[in-house]
Amino acid sequence: MQARSRATDGTPFRSVSFEFFPPKTPEMEATLWSSIERLAPLGPTFVSVTYGAGGSTRERTHNTVSRIVKETDLKPAAHLTCVAATREDVDEVVKGYHDAGVRHIVALRGDPVEGPGTAYAPHPGGYATSWDLIDGISRIGDFEISVSAYPEKHPDAASLDADIDALKRKVDAGATRAITQFFFDNELYLRYLDKVRARGIDIPIVPGIVPVQNFKQTANFAKRTGASVPDWLAARFEGLEDDVATRKLVAAAVAAEQVIGLIDEGVEDFHFYTMNRADLVYAVCHLLGMRPDQPLQHAA
Repeated sequence: MQARSRATDGTPFRSVSFEFFPPKTPEMEATLWSSIERLAPLGPTFVSVTYGAGGSTRERTHNTVSRIVKETDLKPAAHLTCVAATREDVDEVVKGYHDAGVRHIVALRGDPVEGPGTAYAPHPGGYATSWDLIDGISRIGDFEISVSAYPEKHPDAASLDADIDALKRKVDAGATRAITQFFFDNELYLRYLDKVRARGIDIPIVPGIVPVQNFKQTANFAKRTGASVPDWLAARFEGLEDDVATRKLVAAAVAAEQVIGLIDEGVEDFHFYTMNRADLVYAVCHLLGMRPDQPLQHAA
């Protein structure tokens, strides 16, 4: 039986999901599984596991997802990209996930193998776009398919309207949920949601929330992904580079404030980018009233 969370008044809480990345070392693996065990009792709708550029983490992603299936009652969502692989290779990965019991895939175009600042080029024998990938996944099995969305547009998109056109194509191909790139200004998300709904896109657009583990690293990542970092956020973390304890308190407060603001606007589902660390995410969920009903139940 999967653990479920409750609000402090005893009513079912809004849904949350958590994102992890596959570990590179035994130490990182221990941290990951400690985080999974800490967060699982909150009853996430699903937990996703990322996939490196060019399939660089393919085996580690598959191993992590498979272990989640075998050892927990959590529902994993495996990330999958079009990059540096033929259609046949990608199809084999999808079939492997289906055989492992996975029924949810996060379908992404993926980043260029050469890294940030280089142009994306589809593999000559591969899926050219994320909507092509979605179509391919749908032909193989009955999967729930989540996709990405960008309140400030994808860095490669010509405009926000063009990016919403791309989201519409993903929905038309079979996407059932969109998860946004993280953002810090709620108005960006709310304006984006209005534009998306105006285009007739009615799937859930789940806001991606990142509690700031390290401000400098988060700001650098935001720059690469086209997400803005407001001056007020930088001011909150100013002078805390070497003060980990205070930084965590501020980070939890900032993330909780953001989520409460979205709840006030009627948002009920949230996707947390955990960075494989449970403490801040758990703290934010606690501040929002979430309480675990029971400890993580391992599958027999």
